[in-house]
Amino acid sequence: MLDYKLVEAFAVVAKEGGFEKATKVLHLTQSAISQRVKLLEEQAGCILLVRSAPPRPTPAGREMLKHYRQVRRLEDDLVPGMGHESGGFTSLPVAINADSLATWFFPAINDYLAAEPVLLDLSVDDQAQTHRLLHDGEVLGCVSERSEPIQGCRVEYLGNMDYRLYATPEYKRHWFPDGLTSESVDRAPILIFNRKDLMHGILIADKLGKQPTLFNAFYLPSSEKFAPTIASGRVCGMLPDQQASGYLERGEIVDLIPGLKFTVHLHWHCWNLESAQLGRFTEALIKGARRELAITA
Repeated sequence: MLDYKLVEAFAVVAKEGGFEKATKVLHLTQSAISQRVKLLEEQAGCILLVRSAPPRPTPAGREMLKHYRQVRRLEDDLVPGMGHESGGFTSLPVAINADSLATWFFPAINDYLAAEPVLLDLSVDDQAQTHRLLHDGEVLGCVSERSEPIQGCRVEYLGNMDYRLYATPEYKRHWFPDGLTSESVDRAPILIFNRKDLMHGILIADKLGKQPTLFNAFYLPSSEKFAPTIASGRVCGMLPDQQASGYLERGEIVDLIPGLKFTVHLHWHCWNLESAQLGRFTEALIKGARRELAITA
């Protein structure tokens, strides 16, 4: 049997990013926390934490963290079931892509957050990468484009986000006077979220019939700033319909490739636990997402 005081010390060091920071959470000396982690490793028979700056869990350590978070989730559900007050908020660690966070996510779960004593611990990554955080046990659930369930998890379809390539009318006249061509794409400045972002290249390749050789990339890892930066006329870029609608209605931006769109099919993955709180969050998220997003028939 694991000693959960030791497991908690290890989990807090990993979460806070250091032994010294963990002292403020656990109200123990750095030496005492270090000793607890060492004892846990002796019990487990392997190294759980790489003593780097910041410390990082080994593969075995990630499995230990996953186990600890699952146990904590079940213990949080147990308290009200035994007739006791929970005494505070429950934390739900969730991974989500930046565009979902900037558009539909909070409108989808607003009623849930108003009714439940829950604090979200959100990790943001590309929709193609969030499932890695779930796989590694860093979060209880994630919004991902992946449709296949991760081992030990359930998956539910949420809806679609449709993206199109937009620019101001002035940008279009300057950079694409003859329409979208290989030559004009090679010259034009294009707004890209980060180096994991590939959707612009896929959409442009669909139009041209081949992948462009290069992009004059303006990198901006902020979903909230994407639309106003495109509307400034400096760059063109991909926007989901939810962000583009107001700018389109005012005539501030135009679709550079009418008739073509890049669709991201979003899914919710979560641990397959008998957790009432996780179940309520999942139900609220699915219901809200299907209200806010486009749905495949």
